[in-house]
Amino acid sequence: MTASHPLPAWRSALFVPAHVEKFVAKAHTRGADAIILDLEDSVPLPEKASARGAVPGAAAQIAGHGLDVLVRINRPWRLAVRDLEASICAQVHTIAVPKVASADHLAFIAEIIDEIEIDKGLTPGHTKLLAFIEGVGGLAQVDAIARASSRLIGLFLGAEDFSAEVGMQPTAEGLFGPNQQIVFAARRAGILPFGFVGSIADYSDLDAFRARIRQARALGFVGALGIHPSQVGIMNEEFVPSAEEVDHARGLLAAYEQALAEGRGAAAYQGKMIDAPVVARAREVLRTHAARA
Repeated sequence: MTASHPLPAWRSALFVPAHVEKFVAKAHTRGADAIILDLEDSVPLPEKASARGAVPGAAAQIAGHGLDVLVRINRPWRLAVRDLEASICAQVHTIAVPKVASADHLAFIAEIIDEIEIDKGLTPGHTKLLAFIEGVGGLAQVDAIARASSRLIGLFLGAEDFSAEVGMQPTAEGLFGPNQQIVFAARRAGILPFGFVGSIADYSDLDAFRARIRQARALGFVGALGIHPSQVGIMNEEFVPSAEEVDHARGLLAAYEQALAEGRGAAAYQGKMIDAPVVARAREVLRTHAARA
């Protein structure tokens, strides 16, 4: 089952703890395409209830400024259900589901959302899902997870939790393969891969972060999640084609169209042969440029 709705063009999504009012108040000024109101890792257990209660107001505040709002719920089922009941509303675009272990896990979440949307008078299917793969079991079933619900818009590898379960450090070398699997599974299912190869917790070295984001786009990721406002501009800049890429794509397609008009089945541009995959990549560059201009 693949997404049956338009997919978002998020370059950047910024985590904001739902219970910290000063962070929520400034969230719309950070430049991110989407804000993730967090009910999980950044919220201590004694604050879970107050954070949950803050979601509707925070979502309305942020959505009022034209941003998409996500809510990351908790994994223990009792907390997850409470989070869903409090968070599903017109202003919440997507529920980020942590530690997705199987297709059944995601399907059950989707079934709960079905019921809540009916109770709240929302259009069926209004609420989308973003699946966080954070363990080896989930990664082993990532293709099934990617097709588990028509609500699903994308996949993300939770590097810290994944590395902890594996017993490894969250290094680029160790995380490269799992991240590739995320990209491949998302593309096979027709949904979006989000992320980069590395630890989300390391935000102090912005030059290194830029290099990771640039690599992420080259690997097929369409956007990433950040935990600090300083990361947002880098994600926004790097997850769009550069002016040089756009000019190259336009020139390549013009050369290709001219060759076809002249009855030639093959063409070259700047010393390289143009074939179907090259044309497809050029068209994707222009599509992404238009969507994110």
